[in-house]
Amino acid sequence: MSGICGFNWRDPELGRRMAGVLAHRGPDQEGVWCDEFVTLAHRRLGVIDLSAAAQQPMGNEDGSVQVVSSGTIFNFAELRVELEGKGHRFRSHSDAEVIVHGYEEWGFEVVHKLIGSFAIGLWDIPRKRLWLVRDRIGIQPLYYYFKDGRLAFGSEIKAILEAPEVERRVNHAALYTYLGFEFIPAPETAFVDVYKVPAGHWAVLEGGQLRVESYWDLDMSVQHPERPVGAVVERIRALIDDAVRMQMVADVPLGAFLSGGLDSSTLVAMMHKHGNGRVKTFTIGFPDKTFSELDYAKTVADHFDTDHQVLIIDEMDEASIEKSIWHLDEPMTDLSAIPLMMLCQQAKSYVSVCLSGEGGDEVFAGYDRYKAARLASALNILPKRVRHNWLGKWAMGLKDRPEKKGPVNMFKRFVEGALLPEEALHLRWQYFMNARFEENLFSDSYRARVTFDPFAPVRAANERCRTDDVVNRQAYLDTRFMMTDGVLMKANKLSLASGLDIRVPLLDHRLVEFMGTVPGHLKLRGLTTKYIFRLALEGILPKEIIWRGKQGYSLPVKNLLRTQLKDFMVTLLHDSPLIREDFSLPFVDELIAEHLAMTHNHNHVLWGLMNIAIWHRRFFPNG
Repeated sequence: MSGICGFNWRDPELGRRMAGVLAHRGPDQEGVWCDEFVTLAHRRLGVIDLSAAAQQPMGNEDGSVQVVSSGTIFNFAELRVELEGKGHRFRSHSDAEVIVHGYEEWGFEVVHKLIGSFAIGLWDIPRKRLWLVRDRIGIQPLYYYFKDGRLAFGSEIKAILEAPEVERRVNHAALYTYLGFEFIPAPETAFVDVYKVPAGHWAVLEGGQLRVESYWDLDMSVQHPERPVGAVVERIRALIDDAVRMQMVADVPLGAFLSGGLDSSTLVAMMHKHGNGRVKTFTIGFPDKTFSELDYAKTVADHFDTDHQVLIIDEMDEASIEKSIWHLDEPMTDLSAIPLMMLCQQAKSYVSVCLSGEGGDEVFAGYDRYKAARLASALNILPKRVRHNWLGKWAMGLKDRPEKKGPVNMFKRFVEGALLPEEALHLRWQYFMNARFEENLFSDSYRARVTFDPFAPVRAANERCRTDDVVNRQAYLDTRFMMTDGVLMKANKLSLASGLDIRVPLLDHRLVEFMGTVPGHLKLRGLTTKYIFRLALEGILPKEIIWRGKQGYSLPVKNLLRTQLKDFMVTLLHDSPLIREDFSLPFVDELIAEHLAMTHNHNHVLWGLMNIAIWHRRFFPNG
């Protein structure tokens, strides 16, 4: 894991400044390389081959190809043997070196041979071609700026902003999408003229022209309903087992995050099988047990005799909120972000690599929104006026409860989502704007320059999905739209804020591709999510873990905004010039009053606005 950056002109000092901003991602080594046309820079977190020979930027035998990369190529040993057989000479035992020689041998096709997570910047000197690549799933972030013939790229936006050519301007239209989905989907960012390389894409700068192209997508067009369930179960087990085995490769200590849910518990089970000695596990919890899974985590830790560490978060300080947003580069409302950052800080005291269960809910259809979508289809037998005018108003009249879920909170959230347009499918329950907010939250000047089309990104993603299977179409949206620039961006940046390498075996592309061929009825059986995954875990995990419901961990933000963070919230939103410019402060005050009175839970929109205000203050001189 590392930080990479570069640009298409010569300036080694700028390269060092950009790399310096990424020092948290790579505290062990810094490298800069440049010629007349390109500057490449790298910050390294040593995980595989800790010697100086593995330092980047890294070249081939004659120096005609130079590369910087972030992430890990897990099948590097096999690729190295193949490339050495073709005459290539290696100078290190680094996984990154297979990218250089693989490109020499296969050109762009090398990307299809890589198993792992990666962001790559490669300069082909003879062809005068700069190649930027983001891994298939989008585990590693990669950004770029391209204007007036000048291109700059980096693992994080803050590195690109070091270039004097890059003017800091707010992408106001992106804030509308952000408040709905709680992240900004690729290729957009919160900054004008700065873009994400989408997952499974590469960007090529050649002859002064930049082209961004897709090289991989999740194909769900071919299902195999005739395949025996037992065969599917065995294949899932084998793929997860191999992914965990491969991702345990490291020359530094490693451990695992353990929540007590299916995904993290599965990884711990496989690590226990393949490891030497006790697995180090790390868990986070809160005093309010409705927000914690500590008992389940202890069950798994005891079952596999792990070396278990628990972090309890009993309060939240403003400095942690500010720090998380600086590391994220953009506003992001994920309520687990700050707990994850704190957990990574704790884990780094013991290990340099942690396996984590991100991706399991997307790949195996594990979110409660799958159940909500199925239940909502029954609700449609009621006339629309009954659903909206009677059921909707009645549900909205119920007061919020302080616990995380509970029957009242879950019913209110279900009805809120069910009343949104059906074109959003199950993402109606992961969307946090509504007609009232759209009509009242934004200022007149904002409404005059931004088009309100909430589910345009969903439609665009849906058009790329080739299946009529409803559950698989939903899983595609989760995997290719929701996860990449939300869940994975959070995991990558907030782990590397502490120099911790997070690996996500459940997103091994071989497993993701296989699950794309599994019919939806094996993922969602009735109202049982992750059905086939649960079957695959029989005999591996305790039954009380396999068949428990989903809880997930998140910061109890709604309660904190009513207590500890109330004054901070009010002052922050009133003082922010961007909030005053783009939003209606009287309506924001109305939302605050309703939230404090527990009439409604507005934590998502209020926390989102707070993130916008803090982000603007941190990244803009006039913020």
